[in-house]
Amino acid sequence: MSTTSLKLPEALKKRVVSAAKAKGTSPHAFMLDAVERMTLAAERRAAFVDGALEARNDMLLSGMGYPAGDVHAYLEGRLQGEDVSRPEAVPWRK
Repeated sequence: MSTTSLKLPEALKKRVVSAAKAKGTSPHAFMLDAVERMTLAAERRAAFVDGALEARNDMLLSGMGYPAGDVHAYLEGRLQGEDVSRPEAVPWRK
């Protein structure tokens, strides 16, 4: 494992120490957990954006899309536990 120096403003360092103590862990473990969580969040967001851009490109190439009302009804049904079928893609270009 490599070593990285992290310089914190004194006020933040005090908050980290206090939060780590309240959590029952060391400040080092607390910061390691925070860095891990933020890294995972950034990776997940990047994957989400990549997927969205890929879907957009597919839509632009195919000229097919899903009417918003159909998508909303599908999601609402799923949220209510209903057995709903996925909306059908339709041409959106005129």
